[in-house]
Amino acid sequence: MGDVTSLEKSVACIILAAGQGKRMKSALPKAMHSLAGRPVIGWILEQVAPLNVDRVIVVTSPDGKTLADAVQPHISVVQEQARGTADAVRAALPALAGFSGDVLILLGDMPLVSTETLRELVKARHQDMKTGLSVLGASFPEPPAYGRLILEEENTVSRIVEDRDCTAEERALKICNVGAFCVDGEKISGWVEAIDCQNAQNEYYITDLPAIAAKEGLKTRVHVTGSLDEVRGFNSRTDLAVLEHIVQQKLRRAAMENGATLLDPESVYFSWDTKIGQDVLIEPHVFFGTGVKIANHVHIKAFSHFEGAVIAQKCAVGPFARLRPGAVLGEKCKIGNFVEIKNSVLDAGVKAGHLAYIGDADIGADVNFSCGAITVNYDGFKKHRTVVGSGAMIGSNVNLIAPVEIGEGAYVAAGSSITKDVPADALAVAREKPVIHEGWAAIWRDKKK
Repeated sequence: MGDVTSLEKSVACIILAAGQGKRMKSALPKAMHSLAGRPVIGWILEQVAPLNVDRVIVVTSPDGKTLADAVQPHISVVQEQARGTADAVRAALPALAGFSGDVLILLGDMPLVSTETLRELVKARHQDMKTGLSVLGASFPEPPAYGRLILEEENTVSRIVEDRDCTAEERALKICNVGAFCVDGEKISGWVEAIDCQNAQNEYYITDLPAIAAKEGLKTRVHVTGSLDEVRGFNSRTDLAVLEHIVQQKLRRAAMENGATLLDPESVYFSWDTKIGQDVLIEPHVFFGTGVKIANHVHIKAFSHFEGAVIAQKCAVGPFARLRPGAVLGEKCKIGNFVEIKNSVLDAGVKAGHLAYIGDADIGADVNFSCGAITVNYDGFKKHRTVVGSGAMIGSNVNLIAPVEIGEGAYVAAGSSITKDVPADALAVAREKPVIHEGWAAIWRDKKK
């Protein structure tokens, strides 16, 4: 047989995600912990998607409902007891009924393996007619506690020995198993059922597959990846922080390669889905949560925070600005320090220079929203919307008490609390007339003395 790529033969993928991660000290399934704003399982599913995937089966623990919900519409099955990787694969076998293509087996805590590496792993499985499976390996200068690949001629694997079962000679080997396999779909069921638990942990290891395949005269090929970052897993929050660092470095590099300037890249944090245009200037200490889209020629100033926000071109935002989900800025808006915007649409040219809150509002073009002005959008039970027409002037320390509408070109005087609609081009003043008692302060001080 010649080389067969993943596009020529259908692929099923089993993702082993039943691990509890005791060292994580969390009620959350391991694969549901976040990496750049997305659950780890989402990273794996993204890399699998470009393959010719017939089905994806995610193996969860009995209390893994949040994980099962997250992977829909993919199949999820439960490993009732944690009895090893082969036992987890066994739980997935009924969902493979009738499938005869290639079966990828991946670990749910190894999120950075690339699509290209998975393609090479599948390709290795089809190197010749005598190859029954392939295994992903990596060469470590100082191997961690991973199983060692015992290699023979022609880059074949005779067996895999778990670290705890290794002899001193075997433990000195550099090429390790990192937990990913591609197995002949017509063979996998019988081979998995043949695995026993005669080992130090009394568990069923998927790493027994090469020895079982060899009994039928079939080879195990290895694809050794050149990237140790791709095969890095996690068992603790410290490990997860290392993965976060790797991902952030990639996201920062991608943003700069696509035309953004990061003055201090190490202090800028992106989410997996952040979209940054060209000629965007990002100052230090900026955080992008999920769902953020930044157009071209935008200036993001230091210490700003964004989630679910869309910013049109030629805007300036910050420093110390916060845009929450549903914030949409039109072109050439200027949002200054300590301004918070939530679930609001600002048309082109809106200015909110400092110390303002705009929530649940529609703000027309060229509105000036002055210092200390806020929309009062919550009455204790429901959120209400504020509408401000284009060209309006909202003075300092104004309370727009929703639901309320300010007409185009209207002026709202500083210090006003507005509870009624204001017509276009009107002046609205809603504040108490000051009462002044001359000399009162001096008399009060003398009395206190």
